[in-house]
Amino acid sequence: MFSSVDTIWVLLGAILVFFMQAGFAMVETGFTRAKNAGNIIMKNLMDFCIGSVAFWVIGFGIMFGKDIGGFIGQIDVMLRGNYDSTFPTYAFAIFQTVFCATAATIVSGAMAERTKFSAYCLYSLIISLVIYPISGHWIWGGGWLAQMGFHDFAGSTAVHMVGGLAALVGAYILGPRTGKYDENGKVQPIPGHSLTLGALGVFILWFAWFGFNGGSTVSATGDETLVSMGSIIFNTNLAAATATNAVMLITWFRYGKPDISMTLNGALGGLVAITAGCDAVSPFGAFMIGLISAPILVLGVEFIDQKLMVDDPVGAIGVHCLCGAAGTILTGVFALNGGLLYGGGVSMLLTQAAGVAAVAVWVGATMWAVFSALRATVGLRVSADEEMEGLDIREHALASSYADFMPVSVGPVPISAASSADKTASLAEVKKMLGDHPKMTKVEIYTNPTKMEALKEALNEIGITGLTVTAVTGCGAHKGKKEFYRGALVKMTLLPKVKVETVVCKVPVSKVIEAAKSVLYTGSAGDGKIFVYDVENVVRVSTGEEGFDALQYDYDKARPESVEAMKYDYERQVGEAS
Repeated sequence: MFSSVDTIWVLLGAILVFFMQAGFAMVETGFTRAKNAGNIIMKNLMDFCIGSVAFWVIGFGIMFGKDIGGFIGQIDVMLRGNYDSTFPTYAFAIFQTVFCATAATIVSGAMAERTKFSAYCLYSLIISLVIYPISGHWIWGGGWLAQMGFHDFAGSTAVHMVGGLAALVGAYILGPRTGKYDENGKVQPIPGHSLTLGALGVFILWFAWFGFNGGSTVSATGDETLVSMGSIIFNTNLAAATATNAVMLITWFRYGKPDISMTLNGALGGLVAITAGCDAVSPFGAFMIGLISAPILVLGVEFIDQKLMVDDPVGAIGVHCLCGAAGTILTGVFALNGGLLYGGGVSMLLTQAAGVAAVAVWVGATMWAVFSALRATVGLRVSADEEMEGLDIREHALASSYADFMPVSVGPVPISAASSADKTASLAEVKKMLGDHPKMTKVEIYTNPTKMEALKEALNEIGITGLTVTAVTGCGAHKGKKEFYRGALVKMTLLPKVKVETVVCKVPVSKVIEAAKSVLYTGSAGDGKIFVYDVENVVRVSTGEEGFDALQYDYDKARPESVEAMKYDYERQVGEAS
């Protein structure tokens, strides 16, 4: 006899966990650049679709089949066995399928913006087919960790640490994105294109997590279970909120202002950390787990990014690997039944730590082998040109995920380089050489957004610091690149471009043109165009200066504290403030 209430609860949990795919897609898309948005969406879609089939064919049997030596379940090809409980086999199977897909999709964000789509699909197949199911069997399928008493209620280790550690191995082998680190190994931040999408993804994940943790009771009958469901969902929310508050305060103290993207990650870190023990701890325990996860997340992200020099665009390693491991171990401290603080001694704590270590060794070794094999065969990383142009166009023949609108972000111009360029000659000397009515010229440059950073640096080197950058779309006589939409050829493709405007007087126009051409030229259609216009006058509103004076900033006359403030502001923006 099946319980209709239990069956509906398990299926509702499965539906909510499936919705987490949308949350991951939005977080990863928002925290990466617009030129790769379509690629991110495709990877999240295919994670679920490839994983669903692979888990049905073999993975489910390996994870939940009859235990063989505590290591692996008996293979059940195409799920022909009977796993009925108070709910039918297929209700349980779809619930476990969406968990498998969650583990697989964590890797997408950490390896974003430079991974071959074909290699990623193969990775997704392998982790869903073998790697996740085997460690999952140890924990949830009656394997050796379950027999030891290892407690991971909804998957801090079984799901999140597995995905987070796979992300760490993959990102390390793959290498950082072009431009992420300078020649001295200093981090050069690459902002995502939409914090709005990132925040939407976090809220979706938070909402769906109530099904992730609450649904893991796989029962909704009996007073004891109902009480447990209430405490699980309450603890889940409390830990997430606590971690979010704590991360906001930590970043406020460390960076001078509360960091938005890190605070959003704080919510996810708290959710990941409480997932192992949400059924076993009191609200106080949930509060403490959320609180402890906050510095682990912030310091972990900084360490991974700045010391290990592993480029993780979305912070997936800190959120899922570090907070997943920490939350699992902390269950051994705060569990009401057997935890260190509640008279249980160190036995449970040691079991939790041993389980985390064992899964880490398994996932680390197997994923190293998988990613190394992919790199040596089909190739793991796209070419430098493909990366610069964006994976949407190169991997999917998609000019832009935003049709006729392409967001563009431009980093700050280093004030130190600008000041040294301006000081090659005093402004008074230059003004004297140019005469009483120096000619002013406006230069407009239209080019590919991927060339913006190189162009900005080239112009900065010749003393250009005043730039206006606008995101535009357009094409030349070639009518844009060949693009297909739903199988039909698009006659004219308006490609994403940036329009860079500057007005010069001191710097010769020919020098500006040569600097632009030196970084934009490839010899192919689409390199861009440069337009030159005469300018009658320029007025600086703040001082009333006109002409030549309005275009310059005299560092010699500026108050020292003003220049220092500008330098500090730049350093703060790139994360170098102490």
